[in-house]
Amino acid sequence: MKIGPKYKIARRLGAPVFEKTQSPKFTVSQARKEKTGKSFSRPKSEFGLQLLEKQKARYTYCVLERQFAKYVKEALATKDKNGVGRLFSALELRADNAAYRAGFASTRLAARQMVGHGHLTVNGKRITIPSYRMSIGDVMAIRAGSVAKPLFSGLEERLASLKQPAWIRFDTSKKEAQIVGEPKYEPADSMFDINAILEFYSR
Repeated sequence: MKIGPKYKIARRLGAPVFEKTQSPKFTVSQARKEKTGKSFSRPKSEFGLQLLEKQKARYTYCVLERQFAKYVKEALATKDKNGVGRLFSALELRADNAAYRAGFASTRLAARQMVGHGHLTVNGKRITIPSYRMSIGDVMAIRAGSVAKPLFSGLEERLASLKQPAWIRFDTSKKEAQIVGEPKYEPADSMFDINAILEFYSR
């Protein structure tokens, strides 16, 4: 997924959707823009607000519109009321996002490239598809031929300061990440509103 200037996109969306913008520099910059009245205008209509939430989620996970719409369609396919949980799980359990959450990469874009170049394995088999859907019990690890690459040179330091989510169990000695549960959507911890996204696509 080709992405333009990250700071500009994040300011337009009003949320630090990229790891690069999750910093004091962006926070200060955003506050200054709003104070001087130079910040991007926010949509006022319900449709506009829902569209904004959808864009926040898309850019957070670096997913193209067609693929994102497919995830939403699958989440809405059944008649139970857990569409929110299904959509969140579909996004979080992507191989590139799981690699990012586990700590193999410092950003989702780096994790996407890492998976795409075949540096990681799932259950011992090399994967090259960032959208590969992880399942409970799957184990992600560094491919034997990639362990010594500079790509993983700072892995131990990164892991030392990272707390993986509850649905990932990381074995530091083996540098393996196992999916041990379903990701849980917590509105308070999220930068986007999944309910608004589902309403947007339900029109």
